[in-house]
Amino acid sequence: MRAAFYISDGTAITSEVFGHALLSLFPMEFEHHTISFVETLEKAQEAKERINRTSRQTGEPPLVFHTFVNPEIREIIDSCDGIIYNFLEHFVSPLEQQLGIDAKPKAHRTHSIHENSYDHRIDAVNYALANDDGSNITNYEGADVILVGVSRSGKTPSSLYLALQYGVKAANYPFTDDDMDDLKLPDFLKPYKKKIFGLTIDADRLMDIRDNRMANSKYASARQCRMELREVEKLYKKEKIPFINTTKFSVEEITAKILSETGLQRYKY
Repeated sequence: MRAAFYISDGTAITSEVFGHALLSLFPMEFEHHTISFVETLEKAQEAKERINRTSRQTGEPPLVFHTFVNPEIREIIDSCDGIIYNFLEHFVSPLEQQLGIDAKPKAHRTHSIHENSYDHRIDAVNYALANDDGSNITNYEGADVILVGVSRSGKTPSSLYLALQYGVKAANYPFTDDDMDDLKLPDFLKPYKKKIFGLTIDADRLMDIRDNRMANSKYASARQCRMELREVEKLYKKEKIPFINTTKFSVEEITAKILSETGLQRYKY
């Protein structure tokens, strides 16, 4: 299996994102290695030796994705036995020409704590935790978005991801079996209808998720899952609530779609 290394003098998040995005275009498996915070020449040498050792073991040069700004560290990594892909190298010079100024590289700059965005994200995480799963229905005025859906349709992870990654205050409210006889939008949600966003999921996938939680229960039965989803989707359409099916999407994709459809402001950088 071909090895891929993602290396940086910071978190290596940028290297991972770009590297994974590129490799996902190719229908083959890769062995992934991430080496973060390579901030000294000694650590760079250790990373180089690890790459070279992998090259000897596999018989193929590893793919090395990096974003180093320190020229001495970069030179060590570039001299390894891997195939080098330096993302910054390809974009900095054209941007310098376009902007008319020289770049001033600085380690950790892309992921450093910026006071405004950091505070937004911490506040949003606290809000999401305090308003999870309908635990507090008196605080929706402060919500940026209110996610609704049946149990196990992805509301909680999506709420927390929106908060942690983008500083979006996301509450979530579940529609339960007790609601299904006469499912309608609760009175306390009606004043915030413009903030509501619905999640749904395929019945088979919902059955699998619920069965892992409560095996052989009515909660996880095919009949119950299909009935709840049918009623919830009927409500979304009746109330003109925007919604997405989460079955084939990761939490990153779910939240990106929510942001795209709602136009909510992101507090990330």
